[in-house]
Amino acid sequence: MTPVSMKFSAFFPRIRAFFVVIGLISLTAPALAKPGIGTATGLPLPRFASLKSDRVNLREGPSKDHRTIWIYQKAGLPVEITAEFETWRRIRDSEGTEGWVLHSLLSGRRTGLVAPWMKEGSVPLQSKPNDQAPIVAQLSPNVMGSLKRCDGFWCRMTGEGFDGYIKQDRLWGAYPEEPVE
Repeated sequence: MTPVSMKFSAFFPRIRAFFVVIGLISLTAPALAKPGIGTATGLPLPRFASLKSDRVNLREGPSKDHRTIWIYQKAGLPVEITAEFETWRRIRDSEGTEGWVLHSLLSGRRTGLVAPWMKEGSVPLQSKPNDQAPIVAQLSPNVMGSLKRCDGFWCRMTGEGFDGYIKQDRLWGAYPEEPVE
């Protein structure tokens, strides 16, 4: 083998790997066309939504041909939409589980979970958006409620038997400093 052909044969696997990577990028380019904007809706990604039904199949991929990996059984559960493909939405729950659901099984209604990362203890619900306001309830981790509005620091949250204000950073269902109307 000549020195030139030796250099080429050593370089060839790198060229092939380069074209494989380029090919993979071109296959995923439509999904990456506008980072931060859903290709089907034009809405921001990621964003929070909630489950519309008390039975929602979470699938491996964006079609009914894909295997169901989880079945949610709680309407109103907050989820984060991270991607869109036609009528399908990739979601993530508060535990980090991800998969695809039909868009018709999601609602724009905003809900939140109280500090799902806490294993014990409670979070105060205040009568007003203020640390010195009277505490109207102590909410356990994973209590779910409707988010009526958030100002970026406090959210008004209502649920079965409670209505008050909770610090936004104690919720899963609203981003830090995100206003919610």
